[in-house]
Amino acid sequence: MEAEIKRSLEALLAAIAAGNGQVIAEEMVKLDDYLERGRAGLHPQLAHFLQNRSYAKARMFLAGDSDIPVGVCGGGRHPRG
Repeated sequence: MEAEIKRSLEALLAAIAAGNGQVIAEEMVKLDDYLERGRAGLHPQLAHFLQNRSYAKARMFLAGDSDIPVGVCGGGRHPRG
């Protein structure tokens, strides 16, 4: 499911950059559905990012980035695994 989430995140962020509201709405629905269906099997940090619609951070997480900025929730760096 992570591959589908990553593709959807990339499409969403590209649509945001292009100002394509239709694709933005479609991809947000997909991401909400992936979260709902896959929450139990997703890494808790990825689920957190998706739930809070921190889509850029979710993409960074899936790319394996270790320097994901701390958000307003007060979380810190959360290693995968």
